[in-house]
Amino acid sequence: MKNIAVFCGSSLGTDQSIIDSTYNLGITLAAKNITLVYGGARIGLMGKVAQGVLDKKGKVIGIIPEFLQTREIVSNDLTELITTSNMHDRKVIMYEKSDGFIIIPGGFGTMDEFFEISTWGQLGLHSKPIGILNTNGYYNDLIKQIKKMVDIGFLAEANYNAILVSNTIEDLLEQMANFKPLPKPEWLDVSKL
Repeated sequence: MKNIAVFCGSSLGTDQSIIDSTYNLGITLAAKNITLVYGGARIGLMGKVAQGVLDKKGKVIGIIPEFLQTREIVSNDLTELITTSNMHDRKVIMYEKSDGFIIIPGGFGTMDEFFEISTWGQLGLHSKPIGILNTNGYYNDLIKQIKKMVDIGFLAEANYNAILVSNTIEDLLEQMANFKPLPKPEWLDVSKL
């Protein structure tokens, strides 16, 4: 993987272990010569992961919609900055420029990005790995809810298993490097209708 998109919060939150892990993720990506693709801000966890990469002379591609440039305080130190007209275009470009996705703590925006990219994978629109960095158990309840979707029949177990989860950066990156994509869903093959 040459480029990884990181979906995360535009605020720091209150858990120092999450803040530290986010910065260390940036350092690790730079050390492995993986370009960070992210939301373009220099504040919050977005800013921390980018700063980790930049402090180690790594490459960072920021993608931000025009209307957020002043609110999220865009970073000026990036390798490349792409401005989009809306949030949807931002996600599409992040997808196009990435070989995989890591979800770290965040709020509604992060959840939106996670569920959309996971849905695209479920529909066979991409076969890129999706990983959750579950620092300090932040996503335990979400993982439990997704498992409940399987148990009650709203999600195939294969789609649940396609979401990679770890509480360590190195393990998650290793899982992503060894990811075997799911076959394209048969029900999407119009020739079989």
